Amino acid sequence: MKNNKLFLSLVTSFLFVTVGCNDEFLETEPTQFITQEQLADASVNNPDLIRGTVSGIYTLMFETGTGGTTGHNDFGQKGIDIWTDMLSGDMALSQNTYNWYRNHVDYQATTDFTRNECYIPWRYYYRIIRSTNIVINALGGNDATPTNAQNRWLLGQAKALRAYSYFYLAQLYSREYNATQEILPIYTDPSQQVQAKSTGAAVYALIVDDLNDAITLMSDFTRSSKTEINQYVAKGLLAYAYGAMGNNDQVFTLTQDIITNGGFTLTTQSQLLGGFNDVNTPSWMWGVDLTTDQGLDLISWWGQMDLYTYSYQWAGDRKSIDRALWDSMPATDVRKGQFTAATGYRPVNKFYDPARVIGGQRVITTDYLYMRVDEFYLLHAEAAAKTGRETQAKAILTQLLTSRNSDIAYISALTGPALQAEIYKQTKIELWGEGKSYLAMKRNRATINRGTNHLFQAGVAVPYNDDKMLFKIPQAELLNNPFITEQN
Repeated sequence: MKNNKLFLSLVTSFLFVTVGCNDEFLETEPTQFITQEQLADASVNNPDLIRGTVSGIYTLMFETGTGGTTGHNDFGQKGIDIWTDMLSGDMALSQNTYNWYRNHVDYQATTDFTRNECYIPWRYYYRIIRSTNIVINALGGNDATPTNAQNRWLLGQAKALRAYSYFYLAQLYSREYNATQEILPIYTDPSQQVQAKSTGAAVYALIVDDLNDAITLMSDFTRSSKTEINQYVAKGLLAYAYGAMGNNDQVFTLTQDIITNGGFTLTTQSQLLGGFNDVNTPSWMWGVDLTTDQGLDLISWWGQMDLYTYSYQWAGDRKSIDRALWDSMPATDVRKGQFTAATGYRPVNKFYDPARVIGGQRVITTDYLYMRVDEFYLLHAEAAAKTGRETQAKAILTQLLTSRNSDIAYISALTGPALQAEIYKQTKIELWGEGKSYLAMKRNRATINRGTNHLFQAGVAVPYNDDKMLFKIPQAELLNNPFITEQN
């Protein structure tokens, strides 16, 4: 599991130019090691240079401080996953000693644009966008199709990463898909200065175009590791984007393709209780093989979530499954055993360092999961149910649950809203702690009602499109971008 190492060159230093909305953020001539023009010139004959740059973008996804702070909750995508799981209500802050998440779960962070919690995702995703724009520009621009196959694959990855960033920004900083509402500034070239907000239609059109381009550009790409995006990861991201837009026919088609042709197998019963710590797990579509070389420790997803890591989970900031969600699982469901009442419903049998020494893992070598195929069985069932294909919806849901629960005969009788509600519930259970429940909450226009083990706001009903459920455009953007004057 630990043999693969990320290929990182000195060029990655070039990517750590901050991204945002003032002159510093939009610096067009970084001076560290290499200029944009030199990168573009060299890429024609030296794809390794671009490959090192793209590798640096993937590194941004798990490095500490990529959201611009020194906070112990600032560590890339998996840090944001914790926030969204808490917002969805499925993850409870059930004990609070160090206060890293108190303001978040008490809705102070999402309603106050001066908080770092609003700034971190904005800076993180725009930082990736800035870096992908540099790569895209070096490879010929937004409309290019490089003749060199390796450059073509790298362009596909860069476009997919840009789309991934815009998708999450659109999810976090807007209530729901609204074609006419202005939501985000769009940057597609590294030389652009500050921009006004574009409409939801324009943002999602860019996401869809980028991902369709990525799928085409990477149609013959065989990746060297699951750290890299391939065409099926791009199709998964596209399915999520279409789901957010309400285009469930497209979701149905894409998820069927992933299930049938992607080459990934469902997570087995033993793997469901196996720690979720190995990127080589056959169901994992996208993740990162973490080694001692990356140097991650307490400031990491594992450092927040795993009892068997030197972590806040061990030391006093407990993240538990929502008690009502746990209670809804029958004893016949193997996934109920991922959490134990004795540990305050923490996920001690879902996510763990294999050594299983409480507080033991100091340098993180357990891997990060970004996407697995099981998500698309559930998303396929959801899209099927929403488009009237209820027979297919029940069949695919049954296929997923057969290895999870010995008592699923009830599924055959479900129809209409009851079927959709069951698929949504199973999505929450299956993907707990993986950063997907917030996306499902928005797609299904759900109202959350936290269970009794939440320290804050327990029993308070909050709809998916409430102000508390989205991040405010941060103060730094409003101060430095004259075209944006409102928090959302």
